[in-house]
Amino acid sequence: MRDTNSGWLANRLQPHGVTVTRVVTVPDDFAAIDEALSAELARSRPRLILTTGGIGSTPDDLTYEAVAASLGRPLVVATEVERWVGAAVIWTRGQGFDADELFVDHMMKMARIPEGATLLRPRSAYAPGVRVDVDGGIDQPAGATIVVLPGVPSLVEAIFTEAIEPTLVAGRGDPKSVVELEHGFPESVLNRCFVALAERYPDVQLGSYPGSPMLVRLKGRPDAVDAAYAELKEYVAALEAGPAGQQLRRAWAEQVRIAEPQP
Repeated sequence: MRDTNSGWLANRLQPHGVTVTRVVTVPDDFAAIDEALSAELARSRPRLILTTGGIGSTPDDLTYEAVAASLGRPLVVATEVERWVGAAVIWTRGQGFDADELFVDHMMKMARIPEGATLLRPRSAYAPGVRVDVDGGIDQPAGATIVVLPGVPSLVEAIFTEAIEPTLVAGRGDPKSVVELEHGFPESVLNRCFVALAERYPDVQLGSYPGSPMLVRLKGRPDAVDAAYAELKEYVAALEAGPAGQQLRRAWAEQVRIAEPQP
C-alpha cells in the first residue's frame, strides 16, 4: 500500500512550525517496532511521535501490543471500544456468520490498548487512535507523547484534525514562511547566489529542485525569507535581462525539451 499519511501529516504540521525530523517505515514485527520507537524516545525532547497502521483485528496488526511491550506496560481493555466490538460481533452473527471465540478474540485486539493511553476518537468515525504520554508527555521538557493512529487515510485525517491538531500541535512550534520561485536556468547557474544567501541568512532553509520549470524554495522566519527572496528574485531577473542569460535560458529549455519523454 502506498503511504500517503506521512506526506499529509507533514503538510498539516508545517503551518504550525512543527518540523518532521524523520519518517521511518517498519514491518509488522515486534523487534522492528521496538527498535524504531526506542530510537525516537532516545532523541531530544519534548517529542511527538506519530504512528499509523497496525491497530486492526488481523494477525499482522501488532502496534498496540508492540508499543505497550516497548514501554514495559500491560495492555488494558478500553471499554468504549469493547462496546463497539460487541455490537460489531452481534451484527456479524446477525448476518449468519459463525462469529466464534477466535473471531471475537481477534476483534478484541482493537480494544486492548497500552495502559495509561487515552482514546482519540473523531466524531465522524468509529475507529479511534490513542495517545500515550511518556515522562509526563509533550507538555513537559523531558516528556514525549506517542500517538497511535489507524492506517486508513480518512481516519488519520479525521483524528488529527479533531483530536491532535488542537491539543498537541497548535501553538507549539514557530510557524515558518515558505516562498517559491520558478526559473528557466540550470540550477548550477544559481549556486553563486545560493552561497551568498546561505551566508547572509543562515536560518533560512533553501532547496533547489530540478524540473520544468526549475524551482527554488525558501523556508524560515518571515522577515528573513522575504529578504532572501528579494535577493534571489533580483539575481534571476539580472540573469534574464542579460544577453548571455537569455541565450543560456533558451539553450536550457531546448535541452529540457529533448530530455522529456515524447508522447
